[in-house]
Amino acid sequence: MKEKNIDTAFFGQPKGLSTLFFTEMWERFSYYGMRAILLFYMYYAVSQGGLGMNQTTAASVMSIYGSLVYLSNIVGGWLSDRVWGPRKTVFIGGVLIMFGHIVLSLPMGLVALYSSIALIVAGTGLLKPNVSDMVGGLYSESDRRRDAGFSMFVFGINLGSAISPILVPWAANGFGMHLFGNEMNFHAGFSLAAIGMFFGLMQYYFGGKKYLSNDSLLPTDPIDHASLVKILQKSVLAIVAVVVLLGIMAACSQLNIANIILLITIVAILLPIYLFAVMLRSKKVTKVEHSRVLAYIPLFIAAAVFWGIEESGSVVLALFAQERTVLHIGNWHFATANFQTLNPLFIMILTPFFVWLWSKWKKQPSAAGKFSWGLIFAGLSYIVMAFPGMLYGTAGRVSPFWLVGSWFIVEIGEMLISPIGLSVTTKLAPAAYSSQMMSMWFLADAAGQAVNSQIVKYFSASTEIQYFLIVGGVSILLGLLMFFLVKKIDSLMAGVH
Repeated sequence: MKEKNIDTAFFGQPKGLSTLFFTEMWERFSYYGMRAILLFYMYYAVSQGGLGMNQTTAASVMSIYGSLVYLSNIVGGWLSDRVWGPRKTVFIGGVLIMFGHIVLSLPMGLVALYSSIALIVAGTGLLKPNVSDMVGGLYSESDRRRDAGFSMFVFGINLGSAISPILVPWAANGFGMHLFGNEMNFHAGFSLAAIGMFFGLMQYYFGGKKYLSNDSLLPTDPIDHASLVKILQKSVLAIVAVVVLLGIMAACSQLNIANIILLITIVAILLPIYLFAVMLRSKKVTKVEHSRVLAYIPLFIAAAVFWGIEESGSVVLALFAQERTVLHIGNWHFATANFQTLNPLFIMILTPFFVWLWSKWKKQPSAAGKFSWGLIFAGLSYIVMAFPGMLYGTAGRVSPFWLVGSWFIVEIGEMLISPIGLSVTTKLAPAAYSSQMMSMWFLADAAGQAVNSQIVKYFSASTEIQYFLIVGGVSILLGLLMFFLVKKIDSLMAGVH
């Protein structure tokens, strides 16, 4: 019997990986390109091409936007597993994202802004978790190419994320030709983000037909009609409850963007608490699994604190870059939004080193130990940002290398937390709640950014030093506390390393 031919058409990997590689690359290009200029679009004066929003409000909106993106991943995973299947779910998500960018490219003010946020949040929730799921579906359980395939896929994510903060601001600045005078044309930048998502959709649609398995067209756990009706009824009731709540807020003259952000923040914090309670009280969870869920709680809190700092790159550090940073090195001038490329750039640089380190280091720290160090590095990245104000005051501009150094330090923290967290989440998940446990990892990011939406209100030039010292100090203290809890957490993991 002849051995079945193995598909190695894409650098030794299945051809389907190229379809998913470029789909996610273009999706990240569109998302990170939009995110690089969105904060400035919101608070720049109308005469400068912006919306003229209060800077503090704009920063809060930016943070809660990121939180909503990760909250929506839960719905996207459920719709894929129970209703549409991953391939259709991803395509619908991509279409919503593209239309979100198109709406934002139109000069329709706040209506376009909030409509775009709704579309992109929904679309990203549908697309992001399910593309990764389909990558795993390209390989059999015994295929040794799986880890290399995921590494290539992650490289595509960071490639798109690194290029867009350079190209999208360039488009918004008139393609380097001063086409718009001194005024920014943010809509041109958002249009480029929409075009990027369009390219991703086209190659996904046609490449998917050729190279993706037909199994990806089907839900893995299809829901029956009666259960679907119950879910729809509950969804309608939830929507009605939200409308009633908003109506009460309006009647009390409390319906404003600040209170809506506060409401979303409360949901983002309470939802993981509720899910932890469900798992810990469930009879489906064995004694050993119960212990492992308890071990995951401090890791979840640590991840939320870390992501709160890491995701601040598009908010607090972006404001620092705009207001306090010299935007040239010698004769080389650059845009404030270009700093957003540092995050994915450093990930691509650091990943090979950490892959080598974990494969060679025989007595490496446990997951809890790595999380402890990750929190300390995250805190240090903020402590570093307090030094310019302490050394030179908070009135003038300082070297861009402060920001470069801060981003480099926090990305070391990400290498200690992000891949480790993904791995340990799957290992600690109870069998009956494996999907929900994976959702918890996304909820840590959502909770961290939701808290950011509240504390970012206290960031300004006058509070800059205190803000960086307090937030950074809290992260370092939590990291030190976790060092004392490592043995306890390891014992609660009950054999998981």
